[in-house]
Amino acid sequence: MLQIYNFKVEVCVELCISLLGKKNMKKSLFALMLGGLTIGITEFVIMGLLPDIAADLDITIPQAGHLISSYALGVVIGAPLLVIACRNFAPKKMLLMLAAMLGIFNAFSIIAPNYELLVATRLLSGLPHGAFFGVGAVVASRLASKGKEAQAIAIMFSGLTVANVFGVPLGTYIGHHFSWRYTFVIIAIVGVLTFIALSLWMPNLQTEGKVDMKKQLKFFTKTEAWLLIAITAIGFGGLFSWISYIAPLLINISHFSAEYIPYIMVLAGLGMVVGNFAGGRIADRFSPTSTVVTLLLVMAANLTLVYFASVNQYVSLILVFLTGAIAFAMIAPIQMLVIQTAKGSEMIASATIQASFNIGNALGAFLGGLPIAAGFGYASPNLVGVAMSIAGIFATFLFIQQKKKNPEAVTCS
Repeated sequence: MLQIYNFKVEVCVELCISLLGKKNMKKSLFALMLGGLTIGITEFVIMGLLPDIAADLDITIPQAGHLISSYALGVVIGAPLLVIACRNFAPKKMLLMLAAMLGIFNAFSIIAPNYELLVATRLLSGLPHGAFFGVGAVVASRLASKGKEAQAIAIMFSGLTVANVFGVPLGTYIGHHFSWRYTFVIIAIVGVLTFIALSLWMPNLQTEGKVDMKKQLKFFTKTEAWLLIAITAIGFGGLFSWISYIAPLLINISHFSAEYIPYIMVLAGLGMVVGNFAGGRIADRFSPTSTVVTLLLVMAANLTLVYFASVNQYVSLILVFLTGAIAFAMIAPIQMLVIQTAKGSEMIASATIQASFNIGNALGAFLGGLPIAAGFGYASPNLVGVAMSIAGIFATFLFIQQKKKNPEAVTCS
C-alpha cells in the first residue's frame, strides 16, 4: 500500500510540475511551493469570507475585519522571533516545524466557538508565515543551480500566486455556499500535505555552525537593513492601496457588475503568477537594485493609468492583470537583495522582510482609504499607490548611496 501511495504522490507532483512549465523543478522546491500555497490561501481568503463569518458569529463587518489585522500582527511578531528561537535548528527541521504550525493553527480556526478565540487563532496562524518564507527563501537559494537563485525563490512564492488563482476563489465559494469553517479544513489539509512533502523531498541541508544571536541581530544595526524594510513596506504598499479597494473601483468606476468581481480577481492572480516567475528571471539576469528601481517606476506609471483609464472596461481588465504582474515581479528581487545584504543573518533578515510586506499591506490599505473618506472617489487610492511607489524608489536610491559608502556590508550591485 505504501508503494502505491508513493507512486500516486509522484504522479501528482510530476503533473503539477509539468503544468507549471518547470520540468526541471526540484521536488524540494515543489514542497516549498506547497507551503506558499497554504500561506496564500490563509492570508487572502479571509477577505472574501468576512460577511459569512460576521453573520455566523453575530458580529459586524468592521469587527470581522480585525481577523485580517490579527493575522498581519501575527506575521510581524512571528517572523523574527521564530527565526531567532530556532536559529540553531537544521533548515529541514525548522521548515517541518513551521509547516506543522501552519496546519495545526489553521485547524484551531475550524473549531473556534466565538469571535475572540477566532481572532486569537488568526494571530497564531500568522506566526509561521514570515519565518517560513524567510527560511524557505534562503533554502531555495541554496538548492538552486548557480545563477538561478532568484528563479528558485520565485518557485516558492508561486504558491502564493497560485493561491490567488485557484485556492482563494475555491475557498471563498465553499465558505459562501457551505460554511467558512470548511474553508479552514482545506487550508489545514494543504498544510499537512506541505509537511509530508517536506518530509519526503527536502534534503538535510547542513547548518553553518552554531548561530550567534548577536550576529543575527547585527543586521538591524545596519542603515541598509532599515532602508530595505522601508523599500518593502512603502514601495510594495502601493499594491495594497490598489487591491484593498479594487472592488469599489471596478464596480463604481469601471461599471462591472458585482458578480464579475471574483472572476476579475482570478485575472489579477494570473498576473501575479506571470509576474512572480518573470521577476525571478529578471533578477538573475540584472542586479536586484536596478530591477527593484525599474519595477517601482513601472508600478507608479501603471497605477497612474489605473487612475485615469479605469473608466474603460477593456483597459481596466488589462491593467488588473498588469498591476498584479508588476507587483509580484518585485518579490524575488527584493528577497535576493536581502539575502545578499545580510551577511551571517540571512534567515532573520529574510523573515523580517516578510513582516515588512505585511506592514505594507496595512499601510497601503490605511493610506489608500484616506482620500476615499475625504470624498475624492474610488480611483483616488491609486494616486496614493503612485506616491508610495515613488517613495520606494527614493528609498532604493538611498540604499544604493549607503552601499557605496559601506561597500563591505553589501555584496550586491
